[in-house]
Order: sequence, then C-alpha cells, then structure tokens
Amino acid sequence: MNHQEIAKQILESVGGKKNLKAAEHCSTRLRLVLSDDSKVDERKLDSIEEIKGAFSTGGQYQIIVGAGIVNEVYKELTKLMGSLEKSLNDKKSASSKKLKLVQRFVQMLSDIFVPIIPAIVAGGLLMGINNVLTAQDMFINDKPLIETNPSLADLAALINTFANAAFVFLPILIGFSATKRFGGNPYLGAALGMLMVHPDLLTGYRYGIASLNGEVPVWNIFGFEIEKVGYQGTVLPALASSYILAKIENSIRKITPSALDNLLVPLFSILFTGILTFSIIGPITRFAGNLLTDGLVWLYDSSGFVGGAVFGLLYAPMVISGIHHSFIAVETQLLADSAKTGGSFIFPIVAMSNIAQGAATLAVLLITKDAKVKGVASAAGISAILGITEPAMFGVNLKLRYPFIGAIIGSSAGSSIIAMFKVKAIALGAAGLPGIISIYPNSIIYYMIGILVSFAVAFAVTLFLAKRDT
Repeated sequence: MNHQEIAKQILESVGGKKNLKAAEHCSTRLRLVLSDDSKVDERKLDSIEEIKGAFSTGGQYQIIVGAGIVNEVYKELTKLMGSLEKSLNDKKSASSKKLKLVQRFVQMLSDIFVPIIPAIVAGGLLMGINNVLTAQDMFINDKPLIETNPSLADLAALINTFANAAFVFLPILIGFSATKRFGGNPYLGAALGMLMVHPDLLTGYRYGIASLNGEVPVWNIFGFEIEKVGYQGTVLPALASSYILAKIENSIRKITPSALDNLLVPLFSILFTGILTFSIIGPITRFAGNLLTDGLVWLYDSSGFVGGAVFGLLYAPMVISGIHHSFIAVETQLLADSAKTGGSFIFPIVAMSNIAQGAATLAVLLITKDAKVKGVASAAGISAILGITEPAMFGVNLKLRYPFIGAIIGSSAGSSIIAMFKVKAIALGAAGLPGIISIYPNSIIYYMIGILVSFAVAFAVTLFLAKRDT
C-alpha cells in the first residue's frame, strides 16, 4: 500500500493545496478543514480503493481511511502540504468559524475528551478484567473467581488499582487537555488538576458523609472558611477551573514584563485559580454535576423501554451531527461516580447501535453485486460489531440509505431491551460484542439478548427494504 500515493490522490480530490486550510486525524478518519467544500470531487474520492467513505460535518470534511492506515496517510499529506502543520488551536479556529454556537460547544467537548479517551478506555478495560475476576455468579454460583482461586486475589487487587487511577486522577487529565484547548499552558492545567486531587484534601468520595456529620475540614483565610475537599473523579469542576486558568494566565501575561513572564505568570495563575477553584468554582460545579448525573440516572431508570428505544433510534443520527461527542463528558462522570450512579447506561446503548450498523452492513454484503461495496462491507461489518462503526455507517449504510434505516430500527429494538432491564456498564471499552466484559455480571444475559435483537432486527429490516427498493 502506497500511503504517499493515497495522500496525493486525496489532496487532488479535495481541491488541492489552496483549498485545504488545516488537517488532523482521529483513529479512523482524516479531518480536513476546507475553504470550499463544493470543490471536492466526490466521484474521484470515491474511486480511491482505500477510502471507505467521506462526509462533511462539524465544519470539517472527514474521510474514512481506517485504523492503522490513517496516521500514515496523514503523515504523507502533511509532507505534501508543507505548511499544513499548524498549531492545534489554529486548526480548531479554522473549523469553528463554520459552526453554530451549539456545534462549537460540542466540538469543544470533543477536543477536550477525545485525546484522553485512551487513558479512560485503558482504565475501563482493566475494570472489566477486574469485573471478571471479582464478580459473583459469573463462573461459579454465589462465588467470585478469586474466592475459589485465592492466588488470583492479589492480581485482581493490582488490576483494580491500575483501573481506578485514570478516574481518581481524572482532573489532571482534564486539566491538561482542557487548558490546552482553551489556549493556556497545559502543564499549568495539569498542576491545577493535581491541586484538586492532592492527598492532603478530604477525598471527594467521602465528602457526602463528612458533610452530613459536620466533619469537613476547612482553611480559615482572613475569616473566610474554604473547604479542604478534593475533586477526585469529577468532570465539571475541572472543566470550569481549566477555562478560568487559561483566561487568568493570558490576562496576566498581557500586563507582565517579558523579563518576569516565566516567574510571575505561573505563580499568580495557579494562586488565583486555585483560590477560586476551592472557594467558588468547585463547590458550584460539584453541585451542578451531581444534579446532572442524578437527573440522567433518574431519567434512564424511570423511562423504561420507551426511553431506551428512543435513545437507540436517535443515537446514530446524533453521530452524524457530532452531538454524540458531548456524551463523553457525561459518561465519564457516570463511570467515575459509579458507586452512586450504578455505572453508565450510555455505553450499552451505543453498543446496540454499533451492532445494528454492523448487521445492516453485513446484510448489504449478502445482497449487493457491486464489488467495491462488497469489499468495504465485509470488513466494515465485522469492524462495527467489534465497536468501530465509521466505515460501516459512512462507507456503506448512509450511502445506500436503506441499510441506515434498518440499522437505527435494530438499534432501537435492542436498546429497548437494554433499558427495560436497566443494563449498565461498569467501565468503558469496545462498544460492541467485546463490551461484554464492561457490563455488570447480573446484566450480561440481557446485554447479550439486546445484541441478538439489534443484529436480527437490523439485518432483517435491511433485507426487507432492499427487496422493496428493487
């Protein structure tokens, strides 16, 4: 495979160097910011064998290349462009100019959380492994695996420690990524996150009980009391504090002599933001975050199969618009506070959608006579079932339309099962068949039933619609 030639053909197809303003990539897609989307030669782009699909959303023209290939093609594309290597902020600014307010907010959340997903997924999968080792009734009636195999107990404890790290120290990850996104020094953002989880503070997990018992420690500063409470596993406090930090840092820099910049800017940025975080920002956003998570959990637990069916039906259309990126922040909070929330209800519903997209694509594989569609569908269908849906959704289902309708109907059916039996995930992972290790043990059977229903309905509806259209 000649990555340089692929990059060259892509560049020609999107209107050449003059039309390409900025570029980046995720795990499967090139994300291009174009001056004029109408200059894209879609027929030429579609003729490139390695391209699985392309679409425009969120101010970006996205081209599906595939995992393991996209990074190599991106490298060759930057070589061809020469001046393409802009700063991250320049790229975001270029695409944001095309977006509306809500879209900008969703993109902001995406920019912050997508880079830290590998750390959260690693912790989530480790939680899943720990789940297998410690859950009762998974292999033996009324007993966990470590009870019948004591030699595994320490291994489970070690894995649990590794798994919890990303969530306990979540403000550090968010502080780094968010401060960078807001235009500040990311290392100051990480330092701010460290302040929020400092071991001298009362842990955020014990705050509720300590508050009820009147045992919350405080700093007494000139007559004002500031609670000495950490923000382990929180999202909103870290986001808000990072935004304030970036603004304070840039404001101080404007009035600081350049000779003193390295000394005074970090000092006052951390000092002022830290005081604001523990006195005002943290308490308010902690309360807001608790309201948000409590409200979402109540909505899921009370809406039953109808709510699940609606969510499952709408999830794939939300992926097209990019709105699904905003769920990352919510899901991270649900998992970080799983002792109260019971885990994430978003993950299993996403898995139903992914399974359904894969099933619809495999149905296309069965009936299509187009050689290229068959080639894409065979790999994309399996990939979607394993949790990566872009090639299936954008490369096959949306192009043909009827498989996408079949997929969202299948997703809705499977999600109604998931919601009816209150299936939740204890961790993140591959939202598909492998996601079984991320599900609470007593819900695994319902998760598998949901998968079977999603697959069967999506596959059958796609076949029916294909026959109707022919």
